[in-house]
Amino acid sequence: MTQEEFYRVLDLSVVIPAHNEAARILPHLHSIRDTLSGQERSYEIIVVDDGSQDDTIKVVRGFAKTEPALRLIPLPTCMGKGGAVRQGMLAARGRLQLFTDADGATAITELDRLEQAVRNGADVAIGSRSLASRQHGFEVNARWHRSILGGCFNAMVRLGGIEGIGDTQCGFKLFERSVARDLFSVSTINGYGFDLELLFVAQQRGYRIEEVPVNWTDQPGSKVRLFRDSIAMLREFTVIHRNAVRGCYSPLAAPDTVAPLGSTSPIPE
Repeated sequence: MTQEEFYRVLDLSVVIPAHNEAARILPHLHSIRDTLSGQERSYEIIVVDDGSQDDTIKVVRGFAKTEPALRLIPLPTCMGKGGAVRQGMLAARGRLQLFTDADGATAITELDRLEQAVRNGADVAIGSRSLASRQHGFEVNARWHRSILGGCFNAMVRLGGIEGIGDTQCGFKLFERSVARDLFSVSTINGYGFDLELLFVAQQRGYRIEEVPVNWTDQPGSKVRLFRDSIAMLREFTVIHRNAVRGCYSPLAAPDTVAPLGSTSPIPE
């Protein structure tokens, strides 16, 4: 890849955070490649390996031999999902930037729904299992205790200041490029609470957030520990409010240029 090609703005970036995902990531990568390669658009797939101790990097490098649009960002230690997504989004070059979970719980084909929301004026389009579960024609396969706990969590989030969003935690969110750079340039949360931070700041900035129903299927091997991580995210929510009071989310001058972060070059041989 030439330097000119590296800095070229693309139509779409797909960012995938991955921590010990060797057993689950490959089908999702194939699905993304097969779907996007059939469309008349330029794209990139960025996998951020979050300090994995399994064969995630080996699996991704093997896939990259058949997909030149894939870039790997290997982090030396585990930052947490929020930190991994931030690294990928700030390195992304797409006019539209999506982050999606490595397990493929939301299929890449659901992207069409989010893109339509952006075309209709949304700055941020977020997948919603909450909306999907209440609408005909959508399928949400989730364990019952996960659904109940998720509902309680989002109710507390609404009380904490994020208004009008039924599902803050679905790992399928699409951003217009300048909005992504604005939000991720001030984000600080490295844990699962990073979604809360992004949505909180987006609402404070006055960005239009559109919640979009998507099909979703719970995948075996989830890294989320429901009770423990929910409590941790609520603690992170108090950090977010403290950051806001301290002015940590004041707008930063983020140049609209693409600069590689660390090891964001094409995958080495």
